[in-house]
Amino acid sequence: MHPILPRLLPATMPAMLLVLLFAFSLPSAVANELAEAQRLLQQGQAEQALAKVDAYVAGKPRELQGRFLKGLILMEMNRPNDAITVFTQISDDYPELPEPYNNLAVLYARQEQLERARALLEMSIRTHPGYALARENLGDVLLRQASQSYDEALRLDPANKAVQAKQARLRELKVAPSPGAVR
Repeated sequence: MHPILPRLLPATMPAMLLVLLFAFSLPSAVANELAEAQRLLQQGQAEQALAKVDAYVAGKPRELQGRFLKGLILMEMNRPNDAITVFTQISDDYPELPEPYNNLAVLYARQEQLERARALLEMSIRTHPGYALARENLGDVLLRQASQSYDEALRLDPANKAVQAKQARLRELKVAPSPGAVR
């Protein structure tokens, strides 16, 4: 497991579920349905949670809370392309929300699309400058990009002591020196 970014999904999941269930003033019936899906997900029953959320959002194309939870469930199920579709649609419908951009960035970073992840994190921060998680994630992405750049510099000039020292400092931060799949 790569030490930079893999913690984003587990760290993001509880926070996003709290936002999902409590930040929005949900009617009781809605909260109960989504809370049940959340409970199923936490018990490792992602398929059942997804089915419950799908039933809830059926016929509600702009419904936010259930769609957001669906994206989180798809992330947990390791279905990144489906999760990307969900979070992209949410960010299109609600461009003022920072969380969908953050989650998209996590998904793209896992696919080694670091420039795309960086741009999404910057968008998340523009929509909510105080969003600490997006700022942390941006720092992680920038560190990964720096590591990749140093790798390339060392490939071109393996004897460069300055770059070797910089790469060593990044290793101390547990940044992998070569690109690889983010898990």
